[in-house]
Amino acid sequence: MTDNSSEIKAKPKADANTSRENKHTPEGYIENQGNPGSDPSSLRPEISSDVVIVRYGELALKSTGVRNWYEKILMKNIAAMMDSRDIPYSQIRREWGRVFIESTDPRAAEVAADVFGIVSTSPALTTEPTLENAASVCAALAKDLILEGESFAVKARRSGNHSFSSVDIGRACGDAIWSALEKEGKHPRVNLSSPDKEVLVEMRQNLAYVYLKTFKGVGGLPLGTQGSMVVLMSGGLDSPVAAWLMMKRGVMIIPVYCNTSPYAENAARERAFECIRQLQKWAPGRQFTTYEIPHGPNLRSFIDVCNRKNTCLLCKRMMYREAYEVMKKEGASGIITGSSLGQVASQTAANMYAEIYQLAIPIYHPLIALDKTEIMDIARKIGTYDISNRPAGSCTAVPERPEIGANYDLIVLEERKMDIETMVFNAMKAAKVLKL
Repeated sequence: MTDNSSEIKAKPKADANTSRENKHTPEGYIENQGNPGSDPSSLRPEISSDVVIVRYGELALKSTGVRNWYEKILMKNIAAMMDSRDIPYSQIRREWGRVFIESTDPRAAEVAADVFGIVSTSPALTTEPTLENAASVCAALAKDLILEGESFAVKARRSGNHSFSSVDIGRACGDAIWSALEKEGKHPRVNLSSPDKEVLVEMRQNLAYVYLKTFKGVGGLPLGTQGSMVVLMSGGLDSPVAAWLMMKRGVMIIPVYCNTSPYAENAARERAFECIRQLQKWAPGRQFTTYEIPHGPNLRSFIDVCNRKNTCLLCKRMMYREAYEVMKKEGASGIITGSSLGQVASQTAANMYAEIYQLAIPIYHPLIALDKTEIMDIARKIGTYDISNRPAGSCTAVPERPEIGANYDLIVLEERKMDIETMVFNAMKAAKVLKL
């Protein structure tokens, strides 16, 4: 695979793409009409598409240089996602405001929609950028797409220099569809506001694209454009979602699992690692560096020496220090947590202030204003919900009555009972670096 400023090429797999000679022929583009015996009103024909239109959002707001860099990263990430899902393609290219994936695989558009930075994708047919060619393709698609009694609309847009307007495109394509339906013995109806079926045309300078459906993308920024951050990964519902949301903002994550054994079961460890593996699927072509830090000995010290109700606060402050050491080692720029304000005792506003008091560490809480239902919905979407719900027991170090309104000065006084620097040093000395 080669890469330059405007395209990425890949060796196409067998039968991956139609030939250029057949590419602009409008006949034969409708494949599966549904299962035998199914309700005709529910049939949704599939286009034998030859390209995927990729649309992005925030990238278009960047300066020319930044936008150029982001687009290159986006294209590499698309290629990695295609390869990881075994989707054949011949080329990924870009034009102003769009990226195009040349592939006939019917899965390509939906798979590309999982790439961070993409707001939508559409499997499309290409043809020459003329009214006649666009109208011919639209008519060929509509013959099987639009059923008797259904209304239709053509939605058109154009970019580049043309001798006709978007209205002209819509009129020419609409007339062609109307004539094709009448020849089929149907009685066409036009409804521009709420049609039963839509045919969409995007006319650009060098090619025209005709498509019928659009897949919503995950949005955000291309992964890798915002550097890297450490994420404290517990394997519960929250931390994987927090990690994914920061990945959506372009951050490459460095997972850190603070192993609290003997206060946690081994199932908790396996659950956390499985969540990391699931998140890895959202970052094809990139390998997470995962740290496992023995946290149990430090937790034991807090239980033995300090006020029992402060155990969770002292535990979290120590985790931040350990994650900070990883952050410095990896050249990362922050620490991500799964904290959501008020969700559990340790996450009250007073406690979260006490957790960071006098710690000069950049900490990010992407879930801070989300409720549990919203977090669960995202977890289902990203594939971590079922993993996080596996039985793993609860942390047995949690006190019966944890502090919920901590005084930050008292937490600092508690830590003075301990040799914090030595505790951090010993934990990091025993840390393991894993490639899951």
